[in-house]
Amino acid sequence: MCGIAGFVRTSGEPLSAQAPAWLAAMTGCMAHRGPDGDGHLVEGPVALGHRRLSIIDLSTGGQPMEHHSGRCAVTFNGEIYNFQDVKAELEAKGHTFTTHSDTEIILAGWLEWGPACLERFEGMFAFALWDRPTRTLFCARDRFGKKPFFYTLQNGVFAFASELSALAKLPGLSLTVDPACLARFLAYEYVPTPDSIYREARKLPPSHSLILREGEISLGRYWDLPAPEPQRASEEELCEELRRLLTQAVKRRMISDVPLGVFLSGGIDSSIVAGLMAQLAPRIKTFSIGFKEASYDESNFARLVAKRWNTDHHERILAAEDCADLLPEIVTRFDEPMADPSIAPTYLLSKVTREKVTVALGGDGADELFAGYEHFIGLKAAGWYNALPALLRRGVVDPICAVLPASDGYVNLRLGAATFLAGARQPGWLRIQTWLTALHPELQNHLWLNLNRTHLIRENLYASTLHCFERSSAKTDFERAFHAYARQFMLDYILVKVDRCTMMHSLEARAPFLDRDFAEFASRLPANLKLRGLTRKYLLKKAMADVLPKEILTRNKRGFLIPVARWLRDKLKPLVEELLGEAHLRQQGLFDPKVVRALINEHDSGRVDRRKELWTLLVLQLWLRHNNPSIG
Repeated sequence: MCGIAGFVRTSGEPLSAQAPAWLAAMTGCMAHRGPDGDGHLVEGPVALGHRRLSIIDLSTGGQPMEHHSGRCAVTFNGEIYNFQDVKAELEAKGHTFTTHSDTEIILAGWLEWGPACLERFEGMFAFALWDRPTRTLFCARDRFGKKPFFYTLQNGVFAFASELSALAKLPGLSLTVDPACLARFLAYEYVPTPDSIYREARKLPPSHSLILREGEISLGRYWDLPAPEPQRASEEELCEELRRLLTQAVKRRMISDVPLGVFLSGGIDSSIVAGLMAQLAPRIKTFSIGFKEASYDESNFARLVAKRWNTDHHERILAAEDCADLLPEIVTRFDEPMADPSIAPTYLLSKVTREKVTVALGGDGADELFAGYEHFIGLKAAGWYNALPALLRRGVVDPICAVLPASDGYVNLRLGAATFLAGARQPGWLRIQTWLTALHPELQNHLWLNLNRTHLIRENLYASTLHCFERSSAKTDFERAFHAYARQFMLDYILVKVDRCTMMHSLEARAPFLDRDFAEFASRLPANLKLRGLTRKYLLKKAMADVLPKEILTRNKRGFLIPVARWLRDKLKPLVEELLGEAHLRQQGLFDPKVVRALINEHDSGRVDRRKELWTLLVLQLWLRHNNPSIG
């Protein structure tokens, strides 16, 4: 795992004498991504930089790496898990290799197949390759977007980096916060791809390549998730295939020249990964964190799995308050605002894990591929709700939902019911995002002082979601929801959180469930094999039942739990008053202080749970204060 950066003068003229220093500044600010080495290549119109976290081929895998022919050079972040297979194919075609690194496969693959080389790579990656004779920059990002790639084209210079902070180090570039993207952040709790928080910078979408030639950028998609298909085999045969493919995916991700382990939350997904790893290697290392507060602690489930497989288990028990102290600091270290409170426990888990290993496998991707979220049940329930007579909905169901008990805890029945009804009343493409949204369009219409209201039109604010549904080749909104989850929520929320939190500690995270062969198999499964009745992950649980302790197999999914609702009333209250108070908001000039005060008062009184709205606003203010960007 590494950090990459670079820039190209599109006119083809040589870079200035200051270019090496600029490149060093770009890579230097990403030292946490690669503490083991710093490499630079500056020649003619191009500069390629690299920070290295050594995982494979520790002695000869330095970057930027040049092909032995001198034809091309690459700076690469990630891992190509099937590089040995691709290498054998290339050797059969006459290519020779001077290292044992997966990086060299990219260079030879480009020379043999051009952009089509991406179809052969299985892994997580972001890279930029400079082809000298054609003066072409070829860039790409992996199928799911596990590795970041930001870019900008300004004033005749194309620049790219793993982090926006690196782009900011290059003189002459403008980075202006786009108010429309701020509005999207307030809705999504992140900025959806391909936008970034800055108007001038973009994210390369997953499964895409970018070619820069003669000052022109062209993007191309090289892969997408297949649509569901009718069931063509028995459940027993599908279980056997699922297990074979997932075992293969785990085995691929255990290739490493440094110590590795597994994140073990005690949930189904990480427990499956741990169980398969334990069957492939002796005495694996597992890592978890727990909390002293019993209502937030799940470490006992992780211990059950560790005992079942006799792992070398490491855990750290913390006070939930430790997360509250860390949250403001972590939020400001993200290159874009991101309002997932579980970044704090993810950050702490990464820190604990890095003390023993350099690589950790995890369970990311299973929820999106196998209907692991409660929202998939919500989609079913929304169909039932809308099938009721209007009189029954308005006269019985809605009033009952309005008087359900409220709570600051993980389960808040009144908030859950209100959120469900809000989504159930939306068109199919918008239901899940309505349930996930922090500040909906109606609230933002009151909140903003001077924003162009066309940005808040539903189809504009949620354009990313609409695009996901329209692009999907699935036949129903329920099936399209899998595509939207993978291409939106997982991409910009889950994978960003994991990448940033692990990289802050120079730790590489790998996701077996996002193996191409396994993901394609899962994506083709009919929906009833993922959600059977109200049972989520039906086929996954059936196929892996013998790997899981019974207590894990039957438990409901729960993410990292932290008491944000309560903290906003007590521990974080001074910060709320400082950054969401009238004086600061009037000076800033973005939001109406009266609307924000009403949200605070509702939350403090307990009348309405406003944790999502207030936490999202607070994260934005923390990020803006730390970065002090211009807003245009």
